[in-house]
Amino acid sequence: MVSAALSGRPTADADAAVIAESLAEPDRFARIFDLHADEIHRYAARRLGADQVSLADDVTAETFLVAFRKRRSYDLTRPDARPWLYGIAGNLISKHRRTETRKLRALARTAEPDGEAFEQRSVDRMDAERLGPSLAAALAKLGAAERELLFLLTWAELSYEQASEALGIPVGTVRSRLSRTRAKIRSALEGTR
Repeated sequence: MVSAALSGRPTADADAAVIAESLAEPDRFARIFDLHADEIHRYAARRLGADQVSLADDVTAETFLVAFRKRRSYDLTRPDARPWLYGIAGNLISKHRRTETRKLRALARTAEPDGEAFEQRSVDRMDAERLGPSLAAALAKLGAAERELLFLLTWAELSYEQASEALGIPVGTVRSRLSRTRAKIRSALEGTR
């Protein structure tokens, strides 16, 4: 296993220690931003869409502003601040859910590409293209909590435990909600294969 110092990742208790230090020295909180801003920004950009880079910038900045303001309530027994930051970012992104849902519905209405160009793509690409509108429609039909959980697990690559922390729900709820979400998506896609 590569040591934290060699990998560029903070040590396991680095986030909690930095947040604790920032209570007396507020400028120390900048370290949390330095460590995690790029990752939170990538997540926000994926959730909001490529055409919403400016909004992703705003969500990222606001995430760290909210985190800074709420740092006194951070549970210092939790060494990794990422789930906490993802939770804040997710709450901010939820303000934009109506736009997200409209985009998914619009993608679902998108016509498939023309036949000639479509035939030249690989079989995998054809399946992805064919399923794209159906998958977008299935995602649009999910509840906000189901979509948020799915995106935290797939795009942010959080563990079940980290998603539990980010959403403030028990791990068992994460597992059961994910199971129901997968079943809904499978059901919605069955007719497209």
